[in-house]
Amino acid sequence: MSTLIKRSFSLAGHRTSVALEPAFWDALTALAAQRGDSLSTLVAQVDGNRQPDHPLASALRVLALLEAPRKL
Repeated sequence: MSTLIKRSFSLAGHRTSVALEPAFWDALTALAAQRGDSLSTLVAQVDGNRQPDHPLASALRVLALLEAPRKL
């Protein structure tokens, strides 16, 4: 089982940390690069668009699974 990696972001004027598995961070970083954005920008967009009762880490995992470039 992979160890979680925690990263901190400033979102809507407050600091928050998100812990995800390395594969998810890799997928999100690739997706951000593909879009021409930084990882921080991508995380802020997800944070701004998620439902209040939907955890940020879960929203990021779903995004990574649905939209990140695939390596086969």
